[in-house]
Amino acid sequence: MDAMNGAELVKAMALLSAGLCMGIGALGAGLGEGFAAGKAVEAVSKRPDQATLITRTMLIGQAVTETTSIYAFVIALMLVFK
Repeated sequence: MDAMNGAELVKAMALLSAGLCMGIGALGAGLGEGFAAGKAVEAVSKRPDQATLITRTMLIGQAVTETTSIYAFVIALMLVFK
């Protein structure tokens, strides 16, 4: 079995880091969005007359939360195509 040279090792570590970056980034965003959706459902069940406002606020919050996973994706792409 051949030993890896320095360039291959750097590329392997970059790919591993990209995978970890995407995994952790997506996990955080997924948990945040799920929590927000759950709380919105609770709020709508308590105040059905405010459903439109609650839904709009939830969607804005989820869009902001989703930017975290998009940022992780950009960093992962930078690591892969370094």
